[in-house]
Amino acid sequence: MVPMQGRYLGNKKIEISHGPSGAKIITAAPKDNNGDGSSFSPTDLVGAALGACMLTVMGIVAERSQIDLSGSTFSVEKHMNDTPRRIGKLPLTLHLPKGIAADMRTKLERSAHTCPVHHSLHPDIEVQVQFLYDV
Repeated sequence: MVPMQGRYLGNKKIEISHGPSGAKIITAAPKDNNGDGSSFSPTDLVGAALGACMLTVMGIVAERSQIDLSGSTFSVEKHMNDTPRRIGKLPLTLHLPKGIAADMRTKLERSAHTCPVHHSLHPDIEVQVQFLYDV
């Protein structure tokens, strides 16, 4: 269990507090939904969480094999559907070190798809994952 709290700040902004660490994030409604788009929207956080989760799981697997993924990055785009308003597609690209052997690449890629965020997404959300070994 991880406690988190949210507080409405007005103007469609929420301050979210992470109980264990005290870290805070402020979300804002996006421009296309009556907000100012000044920060991550709640649905933006879903896309960011997917990328961070996949890269974290890959990092865990890589560490067990003494492979350093430092410098690896991800990029994700969130595409919204209109009716009903929900996330429709999350194309995600992971950029990883060039020198990783083919067998380890397979292991890392399989592990990425086991991330809890990926398994928590609604099956109607189209998740497109691309792995590039170009870091």
